[in-house]
Amino acid sequence: MSEPEPQTRPEQTFFTDPALDRVMGVVMALATEVWVMKDRQAALERALAARGLDLADLLDAEPGDADRRAMAAEREAFVAHLMDNMLGRQVSLGAS
Repeated sequence: MSEPEPQTRPEQTFFTDPALDRVMGVVMALATEVWVMKDRQAALERALAARGLDLADLLDAEPGDADRRAMAAEREAFVAHLMDNMLGRQVSLGAS
């Protein structure tokens, strides 16, 4: 006796074109990342100001080669995570 085939669930869709749903997933992931960064940056600026530290010149300075390489690696990982929503259907299936 063979096992029955698993039922496939339909992809969650909010727009007539599922690709738009995936793009919205990317937009929402990016919006989430932006908000977290804004929130943390504001907290850091408040903490520094409370301690009398003005680091504006330091923050505006060009990074060195080692920092630039580290930032490039982090950026690549961020973009890969952001684009996960565009790579296939499984991401947009929702919770099981």
